[in-house]
Amino acid sequence: MALLHPGDEFPTLTLTLVGGSTLDVPAALAGGYAVVLFNRGSWCPYCVAQLRAFQRALPQFEEAGIKVVSLSVDDEPAAKGMIDKYQLTFPIGYGADADAIAAATGAFVNPKPHHLQSTGFLLDPDGRIALSVYSSGAIGRLVPEDVLGLVRYLRQH
Repeated sequence: MALLHPGDEFPTLTLTLVGGSTLDVPAALAGGYAVVLFNRGSWCPYCVAQLRAFQRALPQFEEAGIKVVSLSVDDEPAAKGMIDKYQLTFPIGYGADADAIAAATGAFVNPKPHHLQSTGFLLDPDGRIALSVYSSGAIGRLVPEDVLGLVRYLRQH
């Protein structure tokens, strides 16, 4: 398990989305900045709060040309329930293989119950890591305001 650092290429991941479509990351996000979030699951209040915060900030993200996607080990009904309950409109992947994702990205995995710990990446327009935020537990994650500020800074320098 190797952590991803600024300048590293983000590995190719195929997210299975609610409804049956897929999204290839980072290819589907190329050309602009993007946030990739791994969350513990729809049962985690901290994860739900983070996803809701990104949803509230989505108009600012769209204006800034920043895309957002999220992924968890949830099954499809749990992911769909969360999307519906909180009216999330950015792509939400489900059914992640926690061990494979950890091997590819360095994300921490909780052994029991088996899930990914909160992990966030800001990708540059070329699909390289601009920032990685790893958590080994329930707290510690990217917040929308920090992402917006960092992207503004990166574009100016």
